[in-house]
Amino acid sequence: MSRPRFAPLAVALVVGVVALAGCGDSSGDSKDAKADTGPLASVKVEGTDPAKEPTVTLGTKPLKLTGETKRVITEGKGTAAGKTDLLSIKAQIINGTDGKVATSTWKEQQNLGIDLTDKNMLPIFTSQLPGAKPGARLLIAAPTSAVYGPQGNESLKLKAEDPILFVVDVVKVASPLKEAEGADVAPKSGLPTAKTTLGKPAVITIPKTAAPTTLVNQALITGKGDKVVSGQTLRVAYTGALWRDGKVFDSSPGYPTPIGVGAVVPGWDKAIVGHTVGSRVLLVVPPADGYGKEGQGDIKGTDTMVFVVDILGAV
Repeated sequence: MSRPRFAPLAVALVVGVVALAGCGDSSGDSKDAKADTGPLASVKVEGTDPAKEPTVTLGTKPLKLTGETKRVITEGKGTAAGKTDLLSIKAQIINGTDGKVATSTWKEQQNLGIDLTDKNMLPIFTSQLPGAKPGARLLIAAPTSAVYGPQGNESLKLKAEDPILFVVDVVKVASPLKEAEGADVAPKSGLPTAKTTLGKPAVITIPKTAAPTTLVNQALITGKGDKVVSGQTLRVAYTGALWRDGKVFDSSPGYPTPIGVGAVVPGWDKAIVGHTVGSRVLLVVPPADGYGKEGQGDIKGTDTMVFVVDILGAV
């Protein structure tokens, strides 16, 4: 059984996402950037409005790169991102051969959530973004082959031998919880019950009654964090079991996924949006809000799924 997400988050890295104000002064070169003598020293990044796409000019064409490299354009302020944190960013991808923009998140109307523990994330992001602070603007570069493999990226018209540059504005850094935290909520009678242990699948007990025919969305703990909104990237801990026999078909102690955008089963999108970070939620998902009449893997088209989900973080 695959996990609830339908599409890997890596796909989102090459579709646009957008502007959010408050990235600080991101115009031109910082003092550190001016002192840089590396391969990115001749690259000029201009733009004072963080809500508008920066302009990048190559000093030499093509840019000469042998591996990953980074230059800090603007330092940012606040707590730096750790290796297991969540970030909200804007990004621009540039072909370092001719300086043309391949794609840009400034052209879309949402921010891009990055989970630095996500194995589907581009490695250049997970290696270069730790240490970045909110408000930072970074210039990151590598050969395309080191980012997308020997096939390059046809959709972005990037050949394997092309140098590739990313301009990244860090909008927000969030450190996820380890488990749900907040006020306990007494669930309604007749619903499944759950016992949780940190880092282990929840033990879910199914009542010996017929499964509900509509989506059940029951808070077990109400967190004190911000409300989850559609389009965010979450980190969740979850366990999924089948109503018919109580068998656990999937679980994760820390799983990254977009929410509210069709990346997970419809029941998740409908139910999790609106809960607060730190919450624990019991979901009973009928086939219509799950995998439909076709089912998936060991899950039949008639199966009702039961999930216990901890919302650990959101960006």
